[in-house]
Amino acid sequence: MLKKFINYAVPSVFAMFVSSLYVIIDGIFVGQGVGNLALAAVNLVVPVSIFFFGMATMFAVGGGTLISENFGKKDIAKGMHIFREAFIVLLILSFFMSFIFVVFSKKIVVLLGANGNVLEEANTYLKYYVMFCIPNILGISLSSFIRNDGNPKLAMIATVSGAFLNIALDYVFIFIFKWGIKGAAIATGLGQILTVLIILLHFLFKKGHLSFGKTKLHKENILRFIALGFPSFFMEITFSIMVFCMNIAISKVGNESQLASFGIINYLTTIVYMLLLGLSFGVQPLFSFNHGAKNYENVFKFYKFTIVSSIIINFIYFIISYFYGYDIVGLFTKDGSILNETYIGLTLFNLSFFIIGFNVIQSGYYQAINNPKNSNIISFLRSIIFFPITIFIGSHFWGLTGVWLSPLFSETLCFITWNLLFNKNLGSVLTNYFIKSTPKNQ
Repeated sequence: MLKKFINYAVPSVFAMFVSSLYVIIDGIFVGQGVGNLALAAVNLVVPVSIFFFGMATMFAVGGGTLISENFGKKDIAKGMHIFREAFIVLLILSFFMSFIFVVFSKKIVVLLGANGNVLEEANTYLKYYVMFCIPNILGISLSSFIRNDGNPKLAMIATVSGAFLNIALDYVFIFIFKWGIKGAAIATGLGQILTVLIILLHFLFKKGHLSFGKTKLHKENILRFIALGFPSFFMEITFSIMVFCMNIAISKVGNESQLASFGIINYLTTIVYMLLLGLSFGVQPLFSFNHGAKNYENVFKFYKFTIVSSIIINFIYFIISYFYGYDIVGLFTKDGSILNETYIGLTLFNLSFFIIGFNVIQSGYYQAINNPKNSNIISFLRSIIFFPITIFIGSHFWGLTGVWLSPLFSETLCFITWNLLFNKNLGSVLTNYFIKSTPKNQ
């Protein structure tokens, strides 16, 4: 059991680690090669990149859940047709979104809160970034599909290879070609193209059951994998809403330098959030397959492994950030005031991830066992109900300190509310996680 968990979870977590690492290195190149204004501009565009990631994971996890369930039931043909339908719909949507975001890029960055000197930089970055929307979305979704098709290692290799190409091209385009923020966006896009090309080897050499081909689109199948995958989209949008709200709050109580501080914090917290998502996505095929095969005891054991792994990830990340935070932040900027503000904000923000880990894993668990309703409730509580309230109150009474602590308050309120009002086992929740290994509401 543990070996199988490691075989699926570790490649996914490692791939997400490298992806987040190249995001951080991308930020270092932007901060050192272009400037603090560019860091603020990229941070304003983060909700768009999260939106794309959410769209890709919605189809990947929703379709992947159905694929793994059908594979668990030995219905290989149905699983393959679901993959083909999900891929066709995703391809159409990615073309459409790429066109919309390129045409209306300036209006979109204004809507995201860009103004003054940040506006043009943010517009430039967004315009070039969304030109690669198609390989971006396909790379994320196909990685998940081949993971469900029994090839997690190739998914990891593809993601890692794309990340390393991105890092290399970042250096070339920013420091040698002097393309500025445009170079960072193009480097990211070319890295994503390489990821897709490597993933295609899975299909070219027929490494699993899935294959491309003609298929009819069935409305009921499309609605089902969208419904199942929506919690993944919602989970991503939750983070996007957090970034958007925090950008707005900082713009009101702070200045451009403090917005740049949040840009650095966003880069660094991406690593732990991506690790938690990688953990959730990595074990999804195990949850779904065993649930489809009615091996519920195995599902419970995998859930326990996932929760414990989440705690370990958050603990290691917090310790590293706390003791080496100044040195790490110093890689992005040499401005003393920004460095100090960023370290304080990062330390306070990081406290929230211990609770975020529980909420993300629990939400992903319900989704994987074909219960998207519970997953959606958790995401709704996190993003729509509690976070806007906590950041409004926090920023109003405690300024920037309140902004940095607002995720901790909102995630804790979500955790307590879910288990008190919906799960109704608040008193035994810790026992539930560590002994019973799964929430009661299945």
